[in-house]
Amino acid sequence: QVQVVESGGGRVQPGGSLIVSCAASGSISSRYEIEWFRQAPGKKREGVGGIGSGGITDVENAMKGRFTISRVIGNNTVFLKMDNLKHDDTAVYYCRLVDGPNAYWGQGTQVTVSS
Repeated sequence: QVQVVESGGGRVQPGGSLIVSCAASGSISSRYEIEWFRQAPGKKREGVGGIGSGGITDVENAMKGRFTISRVIGNNTVFLKMDNLKHDDTAVYYCRLVDGPNAYWGQGTQVTVSS
């Protein structure tokens, strides 16, 4: 049984920073990848970025320079650090673990950017 749990969402003012995390547990290999997505109200889910098993990260162009992805090796936790947040960053943030042919979604964590 694989579990993926996001945490760390909340409300932040424009220009502020927030870190959300994604913790994976269960029977997963060492070659998994973690991808971040977000879904704003009334909009389709969109990709944010991800980190591969080798530690290489990638962030969508629209968020580069503001969003950073990192991980803690050994406890299967990945972080999404978001700086200089804007109103348009308000969304539910999801992570997805991809391990071979299998993909597992978390339940999401709400990030609200509001003054």
